Amino acid sequence: MNRRTFLGGSLVLACGPKLMAALRQERLAEAANILQEATSSGLVISAVMHVVQGDSTFTRAFGKARDEHTMFLLGSISKPIAVTALMTLFDKGAFQLDDPVKKFLPQFTGDGRDRTTMQHLLTHVSGLPDQLPENGTLRSKHASLTEFAEHAIRAKLDFASGTKYQYSSMAILLSARIAELISGTEIRSLVESNVFRPLNMTRSAQGLGKFRLEDMVQSQTERAAPESGGGDPQAKDWDWNSSYWRKLGAPWGGTHASAPDVARFLAEFLQQNGAAVKPETARLMTRNHNPDGLTPRGLGLNVGKLAGSPGCSERTFGHTGSTGTISWADPATETICVILTSLPARAVQPHPRDAASARVAAAV
Repeated sequence: MNRRTFLGGSLVLACGPKLMAALRQERLAEAANILQEATSSGLVISAVMHVVQGDSTFTRAFGKARDEHTMFLLGSISKPIAVTALMTLFDKGAFQLDDPVKKFLPQFTGDGRDRTTMQHLLTHVSGLPDQLPENGTLRSKHASLTEFAEHAIRAKLDFASGTKYQYSSMAILLSARIAELISGTEIRSLVESNVFRPLNMTRSAQGLGKFRLEDMVQSQTERAAPESGGGDPQAKDWDWNSSYWRKLGAPWGGTHASAPDVARFLAEFLQQNGAAVKPETARLMTRNHNPDGLTPRGLGLNVGKLAGSPGCSERTFGHTGSTGTISWADPATETICVILTSLPARAVQPHPRDAASARVAAAV
């Protein structure tokens, strides 16, 4: 090796970290540009992007979002938050994953229900439907969460628990109802006391909490899911933007939060600090519990490569929301990505949140 080759190689090694950091910033800027273009065109009304990579943070607000602290309706990112409130009770020995659901809900019996366990509820293999057939009727009459749960208890199982995978909002509802019965505290208050406060999530609420409807980003309902009242003028008093739905605090989709707060939530599992749940419980929640051949699921969380974007590792965990949100954490790169938008997930493909998320994954 001659002197010139040696010096050149040394220069590359010395500059490597700086070059990599510059490349990451470039990719993150590309992700931000996707959201900027989407809001500038009017496709997306509001959006916030918040990325944490080790000790560095990249945050941008777009459209009508005032700043990074703007609060969005999270949609199904609500599910792992509600499940975390339940798992704080697991940490106290209040239940086991193999406990039958009927132990806590005695009416949940017959027609195969007796074999349904708590783990089945939390990993979407219970056989319960995603939404109730009478969902629209219940929402139009402004039913309470307890009334929703009473209907879910009686819902027909689509298959024997544990044999198939079927995403189920009603399974998460029943797990939250069990949390209420065990703790003697309704789920909105339980999430506040056992999740938001310990994690310093000051811009979050299960329902509206201490906040007002005016504090929240309005969802673009025109092309939303039918069960949300998507674009139906007859559903204005129960759709995503209605006072009823925003106050209800549905554990399957009614949480409000800012992007940095969602990142704080994911950091509890990435860093395993034990602020809300024990470190061993955090590890339990972020590993796959479903057998081979079924969609991998943690406890309330998506897990594996598909939990993030192309380029994420098998250790990735997170969740998306039909309101237009995505969040994931990859322990392999110590990256947390949260992108909250007001555009429903089914409104357009590819969705700007997914395109931006893919850029973030490529940046690491």
